[in-house]
Amino acid sequence: MNSQYEDILVEHHDNGVSLFTINRESRRNALRTQTALELEQAFKEFDESDQRVAIIAGAGTASFCAGADVEDIPELWRCVPTVGITTEKPIICAVSGWCVGGGLVIAMMSDLVVAAENSQFYYPEAKLGIAQGMIASLAARIPHKIAMELMLLARKIDAQRAYNCGLANLVVPNGRHVEAAREMADEIAELAPLALKLLKRYVTEEILPKGPTEYFGRAKRAMGVTENSEDFQEGIRAFKEKRKPVFHGR
Repeated sequence: MNSQYEDILVEHHDNGVSLFTINRESRRNALRTQTALELEQAFKEFDESDQRVAIIAGAGTASFCAGADVEDIPELWRCVPTVGITTEKPIICAVSGWCVGGGLVIAMMSDLVVAAENSQFYYPEAKLGIAQGMIASLAARIPHKIAMELMLLARKIDAQRAYNCGLANLVVPNGRHVEAAREMADEIAELAPLALKLLKRYVTEEILPKGPTEYFGRAKRAMGVTENSEDFQEGIRAFKEKRKPVFHGR
């Protein structure tokens, strides 16, 4: 268990499976700024490690994730697979209860989804009068009309309908979602990592269309590399000290 985080729990298992749990059950696992930053960092460490498969879950069974915390709205792109989370290793989303807003975005951008029978997928932006647009990519992942129903009518769909339309790979009894995701991850962890990475890379980069908000998040991530670099700090220091900077590419 990794204890360096406040909003998430991280478990690394010996067979290469890592479990990331959004640990804000009292807030229905809503995402605040701290949560997004911690998920972004934890997945960076996961990607650089020898671990092979990731599972994302929420604490408890009432809610996988209630979306953005309205008291502290995060930069959601930071914790979205293929946008802020850039690993080419497989990601499984284990859903139970409410999967709302940004939680639905995380689920749809994961590679596989296991849903408990009590799961409810819901995107309420049209009822709130705000839209950031990343949900548009849902139409590239499930049938167009069902995606538009979720977005334009802000209607909920249950686990069985999510399975029927391809949003979920598996529906399991309540309380078994993480266990079932672990079984799936254990199976994947025995397969060839390089082959899995190549397949995911081709699907992510060449096959699936990307929406404007995805490109925005990717651009922000890329710019962040230079903005947070030692070279940038060296450049500022050298400018102030009126000397030639010495860059090291980090």
